[in-house]
Parts: sequence; structure tokens; C-alpha cells
Amino acid sequence: MPASWPRPEHPTDLPTRAAGLAQAQLRELEAAARLIREGALAPAQQALGALLVQAPEHPEVLRLLGILHTRGRQYDAARTALGQALQHWPDDPLALTDMGNAEQAAGDVETALAYWRRACALAPDYPMGWSNLGRNLQVLGFTEPAVEALEHACTLGPSLLPAHVLLGDALVHLGRFDEADRRYRAALALHPACGDAWRGLANMKTRPLSAEDRAQLVALLKRTDVAEPDRIALGFALGKASEDQGCYEEAFAAISDANARQRRLAPWHAGGFHAFVESVLAAGAKLPASPHAALGEEAIFIVGLPRSGSTLFEQILAAHPQVEGASELPDLGEVLVEESARRGQPFPRWVPTTGAEDWQRLGRRYLERTARWRRQRPRFTDKLPENWLYSGVLGAMLPGARIVDVRRDVLEAGWSCFKQQFYRLPHFACTLTDIAAYLRDYEAAMDRWQAAAPGRIRTQPYEALLADPEAEIRALLAFCGLPFDPACLDFHRAMRAIRTPSAAQVRQPLSRGTARAEHYGRLLDPLRLGLGRPLAPR
Repeated sequence: MPASWPRPEHPTDLPTRAAGLAQAQLRELEAAARLIREGALAPAQQALGALLVQAPEHPEVLRLLGILHTRGRQYDAARTALGQALQHWPDDPLALTDMGNAEQAAGDVETALAYWRRACALAPDYPMGWSNLGRNLQVLGFTEPAVEALEHACTLGPSLLPAHVLLGDALVHLGRFDEADRRYRAALALHPACGDAWRGLANMKTRPLSAEDRAQLVALLKRTDVAEPDRIALGFALGKASEDQGCYEEAFAAISDANARQRRLAPWHAGGFHAFVESVLAAGAKLPASPHAALGEEAIFIVGLPRSGSTLFEQILAAHPQVEGASELPDLGEVLVEESARRGQPFPRWVPTTGAEDWQRLGRRYLERTARWRRQRPRFTDKLPENWLYSGVLGAMLPGARIVDVRRDVLEAGWSCFKQQFYRLPHFACTLTDIAAYLRDYEAAMDRWQAAAPGRIRTQPYEALLADPEAEIRALLAFCGLPFDPACLDFHRAMRAIRTPSAAQVRQPLSRGTARAEHYGRLLDPLRLGLGRPLAPR
């Protein structure tokens, strides 16, 4: 190892990490790191390109190159660059963490966890390492170990704000709501305007926010020094607190303002989305028949509009001894993104050129990426709502899979979407008219696919479950090829981590008192108009 590249004494000590670089090179390194954080990958590549000419073996330069390749989905190149960095600094927790990130992005979860755990073992007093491990364990569905790691991070770094919030999230997912409340409020003691902490409190749907919470949120939103992302989250929380207190006009005003701010960050375009859905329908009109009709029979996809009850139906299925509830998995979309990158064309443009063997390969890739969810039980659920877009091509890719299309009263579902903060932008839920447009496209596409393949796709009304739970649960299990099990009737007793905003709601017995839209009267008329519903009485 060159003497000018000493191993950093502390993982985040930039002067020693950049030792051996001239001041001008250090500025280029910092600029490249900033560009990567901002998602400006092409300019970051340019900045790193100059550094690689001048210092091609510098471990910190190589580490940043590995991060850049991971962000650009070039996973083999990322492994190579990070591996070269680790040849110089084999015990560097940051490079090990980044290698874990690259492995996770490539779909190798076990290898990723090994790297993250090694990073913590090598820097046991580094709270950010434990926080990163906990965050990734939580994302991967290992919630109880995530709690342990995040508790360790909070002990080592009591002022580490993200660790408190992440720990609150993990505790919510385990149903430990009192402890979660304390963690979120510990974060607010550090930073009263912490949007993520208020978001966590508001997402515990069955626990009302107090009048004192509402007053504090009003005061915080009057301040001029609140960052825009925090202001948006505070607005959604104020909407929840106002609704909890029966102040519906104030709730609607707060939620509308938060949505308007969110939409300005990245507007969603209804016309462009409609054209995309039409292209998906057209491309999948003549898919090749699979020679392996049972491929994918392990998978049960639960799709639909967010906030329509998909978590509830997953909880019912996950109570069955043969089914693992895997929550919202990114793998299906990732497999199609990988194929798009391989072909140099976006989905669904390349679909008409595919053969049965292509779809079989993609189906097996999905099953490979999700194999860990079948270690304890033979079947699993994948309940990412927007997977409805792929319901057509799933007939060729995973013909044995079952798709449950959850439908809820569109006014209730649409309003529930409007008052929920979504982090993936742009998002259709920022205006009532966009929600209506999205609903029309979704229902039209799913109705078409369901009519063509009723044995593969089941339309499951939420209200039907409330009206006759046992009959609906029996029919759902039969559709999925599962024998009836009485545990599914007591789904709320199932002990599992639930990683969605419905984590509190589905731990309770069924209730018919969940309607909220009626309180808002004419305020929801833009949604009614877009859905072709009668307007509210004047």
C-alpha cells in the first residue's frame, strides 16, 4: 500500500481518506460526491474520470466510482471498483458498506448482509454503521435484528436523529406502538420539526394525534426556517391531527397544501401515464404461451390502488401456515429494468420481440431474487400495489402465479391516497383529479386482463370482506390453491412484521367504521367528477 494512502483512523475522517490527493483533486472529489448524492450521474462520471487519470488507484476515488456504478445499475463494475478499493483498505467500514449496497442492488442479499455486518464488527463504536445495518435489515424484512442494530446505534449516538426515526419505524412494523411513539418523540426532542418523526406518528393510523400535537404542528408550520421536505411531512401530519380532532375543513386545507408542495417537486402527468398504460396493453396483447404453466405458482401478487386494503389481504394470507408475507417487494420491476438495460430499450417497447424462453428466463430470475421468502413456507405474497401494471406480462413470465386485485370504494380509496404522503415522486396522489385519472387507467387495464384470464386474476372487493368475512376468505384461499385454515379468520393475531402505513390497522379485527370521505362533502367533488360519480349535495 503506498505510504501516501494511510488507512483512515476514523471512517468519516475525510482528510485521511483523501490523503495523497492535492487540494484541487480534493475539491474534485467532494464535487463528485455531491453530484452522486444529487443523482447527477453523468457529471459525476466526468468529475471522477479526471481523478482516475491522475490517481487511478486511490482507494477513496475507487470507492466513489463504485457508488456511482451502483447508482447506475452497473453492478459488476461497482464490485470491481469497490474490490480494488478494499485491496488497499481491506478493513474500511465505508467501502465494506458500499460493497454491501452494491450486492443488495444486484439481488445478492446474503452477501450484502455479510459486508454490512463486517463493517459493524470492524468499527463497533461507529453509530452510523449500526444505523446503516439496521436500516438495511429493515428494508430486507429482518425487522427484529433491525431493532437490535438500531437500538445499538441510538445508544452509541443518542443525538443521531435518523436512527431514532428508523427505530420508531421498525417498532411500528412489529406492532410495538408505545415504544415507537417514544422513539419518534425522542427524535422530536432533538429536532421538533423533524418531518420523518411526525410522518411516523401520523402513520400509526389507529392512534389519534392529540390537540397538543395539532397545536405544535400549527406553530411549527408558521416558522420560516423549516426545510421544505419537513414542511410537507408536517402538513400531512397536521391533516391527520385535524381529522382526528374532527376539524375536517382544516384537515383538507393542510393536506391540500402539503400535496401542492410535493407536486411542485416533481409533477405527475396523467396524459403521459395514460399513454404508457396503453402501450403496455398493446405490447402484451399477443404474448407467447409458456411451456411451463406452473412456473411461479409459489407467488401470490396483491395489487391495486394504494390504501385499498392490500395489506389487510396480505395479513389474511400470511396467517396461513403455507404462506410467507413478504410485503412490498421491488423485485418484479427490477427484473424488467434489468432486461430493459440488457436490450437497450425501455419497457414495454421490447415486449413484442420476446419469445417464450425469454419470459421463462425472466420468471426464473424473479424467483431467484425472491427465494429467501420461501425458506420457511412454500408460498409467498408480493404486495407492491403498482405491480398491477405487469399483470398482463405475468401471464407469460410467471403463468402459475395468482394475482389478487384489491378494490375498495373509489371515493374512500382516492381520499385515503390523497391524505397519505408517498415518497416515490412523481406520484399521482397529489391532486384529486390525477387520482381519478390513475384510477380510470388502473381499473380499465385490470378489468381487461381479468376478463381474459379469470383463473389467474381475482377481483377482490374490500367491502365484500367486511360484509361476509368467512365466505370471502374461503373464496380467496381457494383461488390461491390453498386449503382453508381457521387462522386466516384471526389474521389480526398473526405475529409478523408489517412494513406499510397500515401496520396498526391490520393488527385489529375487521371494522366497518373506516369510512372518512363522507366528512368532506363538496371538497371531494373534483374526485367525484373525475370518477363520474354524482356530486355531493349542495
